[in-house]
Amino acid sequence: MTKAFSSLDLKTPLLKNLETLGFSEMTDIQAKSLPLILSGKDVVGKAKTGSGKTVAFALGLLNRLNVERFRVQSLVMCPTRELAEQVAQEIRTVGRMIVNMKVLTLCGGTPMGPQIGSLSHGAHIIVGTPGRIMDHIGKGRLNLREVNTLVLDEADRMLDMGFEEEMATVVRNIPTDRQTLLFSATYPDQIKQISFKIQRNPHEVTVESTHDTSKIEQLFYEVEDAHRVKAAAALLTHFQPESSIIFCNTKIACQEVADELKQMGFSVVALHGDLEQKDRNQVMVRFENKSASVLVATDVASRGLDVKGVGAVINYHITPDPEVHIHRIGRTGRADADGLALTLCEPKEMNRANAIEDYQNAKIKWTGIQAVRFHANRIVEPEYQTIAIDGGKKAKLRPGDILGALTKDADIPGDDVGKIKVTATHSYVAVKTRSIKRSLKQFNEGKMKGRKFKARKLS
Repeated sequence: MTKAFSSLDLKTPLLKNLETLGFSEMTDIQAKSLPLILSGKDVVGKAKTGSGKTVAFALGLLNRLNVERFRVQSLVMCPTRELAEQVAQEIRTVGRMIVNMKVLTLCGGTPMGPQIGSLSHGAHIIVGTPGRIMDHIGKGRLNLREVNTLVLDEADRMLDMGFEEEMATVVRNIPTDRQTLLFSATYPDQIKQISFKIQRNPHEVTVESTHDTSKIEQLFYEVEDAHRVKAAAALLTHFQPESSIIFCNTKIACQEVADELKQMGFSVVALHGDLEQKDRNQVMVRFENKSASVLVATDVASRGLDVKGVGAVINYHITPDPEVHIHRIGRTGRADADGLALTLCEPKEMNRANAIEDYQNAKIKWTGIQAVRFHANRIVEPEYQTIAIDGGKKAKLRPGDILGALTKDADIPGDDVGKIKVTATHSYVAVKTRSIKRSLKQFNEGKMKGRKFKARKLS
C-alpha cells in the first residue's frame, strides 16, 4: 500500500499545501480510508485520537468543496467544544491554500450572538457540537439542504454524553444523498446501529491504537481514598515532571483536586464541563504554553486534546474502562519520548486494575506509595507566565505584532518569549517570569497597529 499523498487524486492546492506542511507520507488510517473517502464511499473508521483521522476526513470534504458556491456543504459533529475547535483549526490548516474558504464553529457554552452573526454571513463548512447545531437548525438560522459530506467524529463519545437524540435530529435535516463518514475509537452495538441507519454500504477501516505503551513506564499504587490528594502531590514532587495531566472520574473531584493542589503550592489548572468556554480556552492556553505545570481534567473535557511534552499522567481515579485507561496514558510518551503513567487504586477498585491488566495482556507493576514523600521545595515552577491581550484577529493583530512589541519596543530577549496564540477577539503570549513586568508595561502603555490594547496576566 503506497503511503505518499501524491498518489491520491487530490486537488493541486491541497497537494501543494500538504508539501509545505511537511506531510509526505500518510498515517495508517489515512492510507486505508482516503482512497475510499475520495471515491465518495461511506466509511466507518475505527481509530483513536492521534491517528491522523482529522486530516483524512478534512482532505475528503475539502476535495469536494465548491468554494464558489457559498452554501454549507460539509458538517462535522464532535462531542466537545475543545475537539470541535481543534478540528476546525485542522481543516483551516489543511485547506489554507483554498482561497475564500470559510469554516465556522458552532458549540454550546459560548454566546449565541456572535454565532448568529457569523451564520448570517454564511459558511462552507460547519464544525460543532450536536446540541448547538440542533438549536440553530430549530431557529431556522442554519440551512443544511446542500450538505454533501457529513462527519461524525468520536461518535462513541457523543453517545456516552447522551447526544443520540440531538445527532438524529441534525441528520434528519441533511439530504440522504450524501457521503457519511463515521469515526469512533470503539465500536459498540449502538455505533453499529447508527451506522446502519445513516450510512449506505459503509466500508470499515480499522487501525490499532497509535499509542505505543511500551515506551510508557506504568506504575500502580494502592492508596486509601482519603489519601489520594497527598499521594498525587507526593508523586508530583518525587518525579518532578515539567508538565503533567491528572485524570479524575468526576467534575466535582476535578475541581476539588485542583483547588487542594493549588493550596499546596502547585501551578495547577482544572478542565471540566462546568467551565465557561472563555475559561476553558484560557486553561488550555496556560497549560499548552507551559505557564501551568499541572492540568486536572475529566475524560470528557479532555477528549481530543493533543498537548506536546506531557511528562507524566496521573490517574487520580482508576477508570472502569480499560480502553479509556490506554487513551489517558497515551497523552504521555508521544513523538518517541519516554512517558510516565502513575495510577492510584484503592483496595475496592482492584477489579478495575485486573481488567486493565487483562486488556493490556501485561502484568501491572505495583509499588509502595509509602516510600514517596511530598516535598514542598521540589514543586516544579513553570518557566513562563501568560499574558492575555484584549485584541485579536478582528483587530488585525498578528503574532508578529506581539513579538515585535516585546522584542523591539520593550527590548525583551527573544528567548524570553514563548508560544503566541491569536484568536478572533483575544491574544495570548507566554513570557518568562523575569520579563513579565516589562511585557505588561509595554502592552498597557505602548501601541500595536497604532492603537492601545489592555493586557493582564492570567493566574
